[in-house]
Amino acid sequence: MIQGVLFDMDGLMFDTEPLWGESWAPALALFGLPFKEGLDQSARGAAGENLRAVLRSYYGPDCPADAIITAFDKIAHEKFLAPVPKKPGLDPLLDWLEAKGIPMAVVSSSGESVIRRNLDNWQMTSRFKAIISGEMVTRSKPDPEAFLLGAKAIGVEPASCLVLEDSHNGVRAGAAGGFVTVMVPDLMPDDAEMQSLYTMKCDSLTQVLDKLKAGEL
Repeated sequence: MIQGVLFDMDGLMFDTEPLWGESWAPALALFGLPFKEGLDQSARGAAGENLRAVLRSYYGPDCPADAIITAFDKIAHEKFLAPVPKKPGLDPLLDWLEAKGIPMAVVSSSGESVIRRNLDNWQMTSRFKAIISGEMVTRSKPDPEAFLLGAKAIGVEPASCLVLEDSHNGVRAGAAGGFVTVMVPDLMPDDAEMQSLYTMKCDSLTQVLDKLKAGEL
């Protein structure tokens, strides 16, 4: 029986991934660097040292990773000032979980200000018992630290807690933490590794709700 739910944000709750992806080229251009194909995919779901490592793998160990990330965040944040479209099925899923008294948290690699802005734009911040952001952890996904913090914040053991993720790093983190991990693919399809890690794949949040109602999660 699921007793709590941890939501990733980007690509899972909101259709933000294209906005993040579009922010890399102008940020890199500020440092005279070209956008390299695949960077957005490699960086998806990463933060902190993991994201710096991705940039160094594409642009060398001496690239100004911290400055690039700062510029990238600033450009992306400006894109998020307007409400970002919600993923289909999000509202009915939240309504059902609230009606059942199941606590929820947002666990994202994004900064807290971005998370709160996206939630506030749709008046849904109060629906979540906790927000775990990228600044709150020392080890970002695929490490399970963020999800473990989220589970502690809502008072639910990992084995009874559902993690909803679209990214490969997020699925890795959920599985590593011992969570009931469901992948809802966005821009990245599942693969053999993901199939070996997740509890289930759902094509949409609507299907997640159907599985919960049917007692299959």
